[in-house]
Formats: sequence, C-alpha cells, structure tokens
Amino acid sequence: MTLTIGHEELRIRGVYETISITNDFLAGVLFLVGSILFFKESTVYAATWLFTIGSVLFVARPSIRLVRRFHLGRVGDAASATARDF
Repeated sequence: MTLTIGHEELRIRGVYETISITNDFLAGVLFLVGSILFFKESTVYAATWLFTIGSVLFVARPSIRLVRRFHLGRVGDAASATARDF
C-alpha cells in the first residue's frame, strides 16, 4: 500500500491540529479554573462565565474539524479527512 501525502495537505493538517489542541487546552483550563472559583461564593459569577466560555470552546472543536475537512476537500484530498486525526 502506498500513501502519498502532499506538502500542502501536511501543512493544513498541522495548522488545524495545532488549533484543535490549543482549543482543547484552553477549554480544559477554563473549566478547571471555573471549578476552583466555585468554591467561594464571591467568585461564582466569574466561574459561571468561565464555564460558559469553556462550553463554547468545546462546541468549537467539531467546527474546527469541519472547516479542516472542507479545506482539505478544496485542495483535493477529502477522502483522507477523517475524524480519527484529532
């Protein structure tokens, strides 16, 4: 079996993987900090906002994958744009 991956495809995959990892990391940090802030009554408002922003980032993850899939499709390799990548 021969696997041919062009430079453009590798660059696109790398960029979207970096965006996805950064997004997941930020969402996790926001949820962690939000969880800690819920221990004090005076910081519940800030904790709620961090949870809300973290939730938006979790929703952004499949959006990043979808945009990546369309981008790879435009450069001619939609078949290799699978959900197993990241």
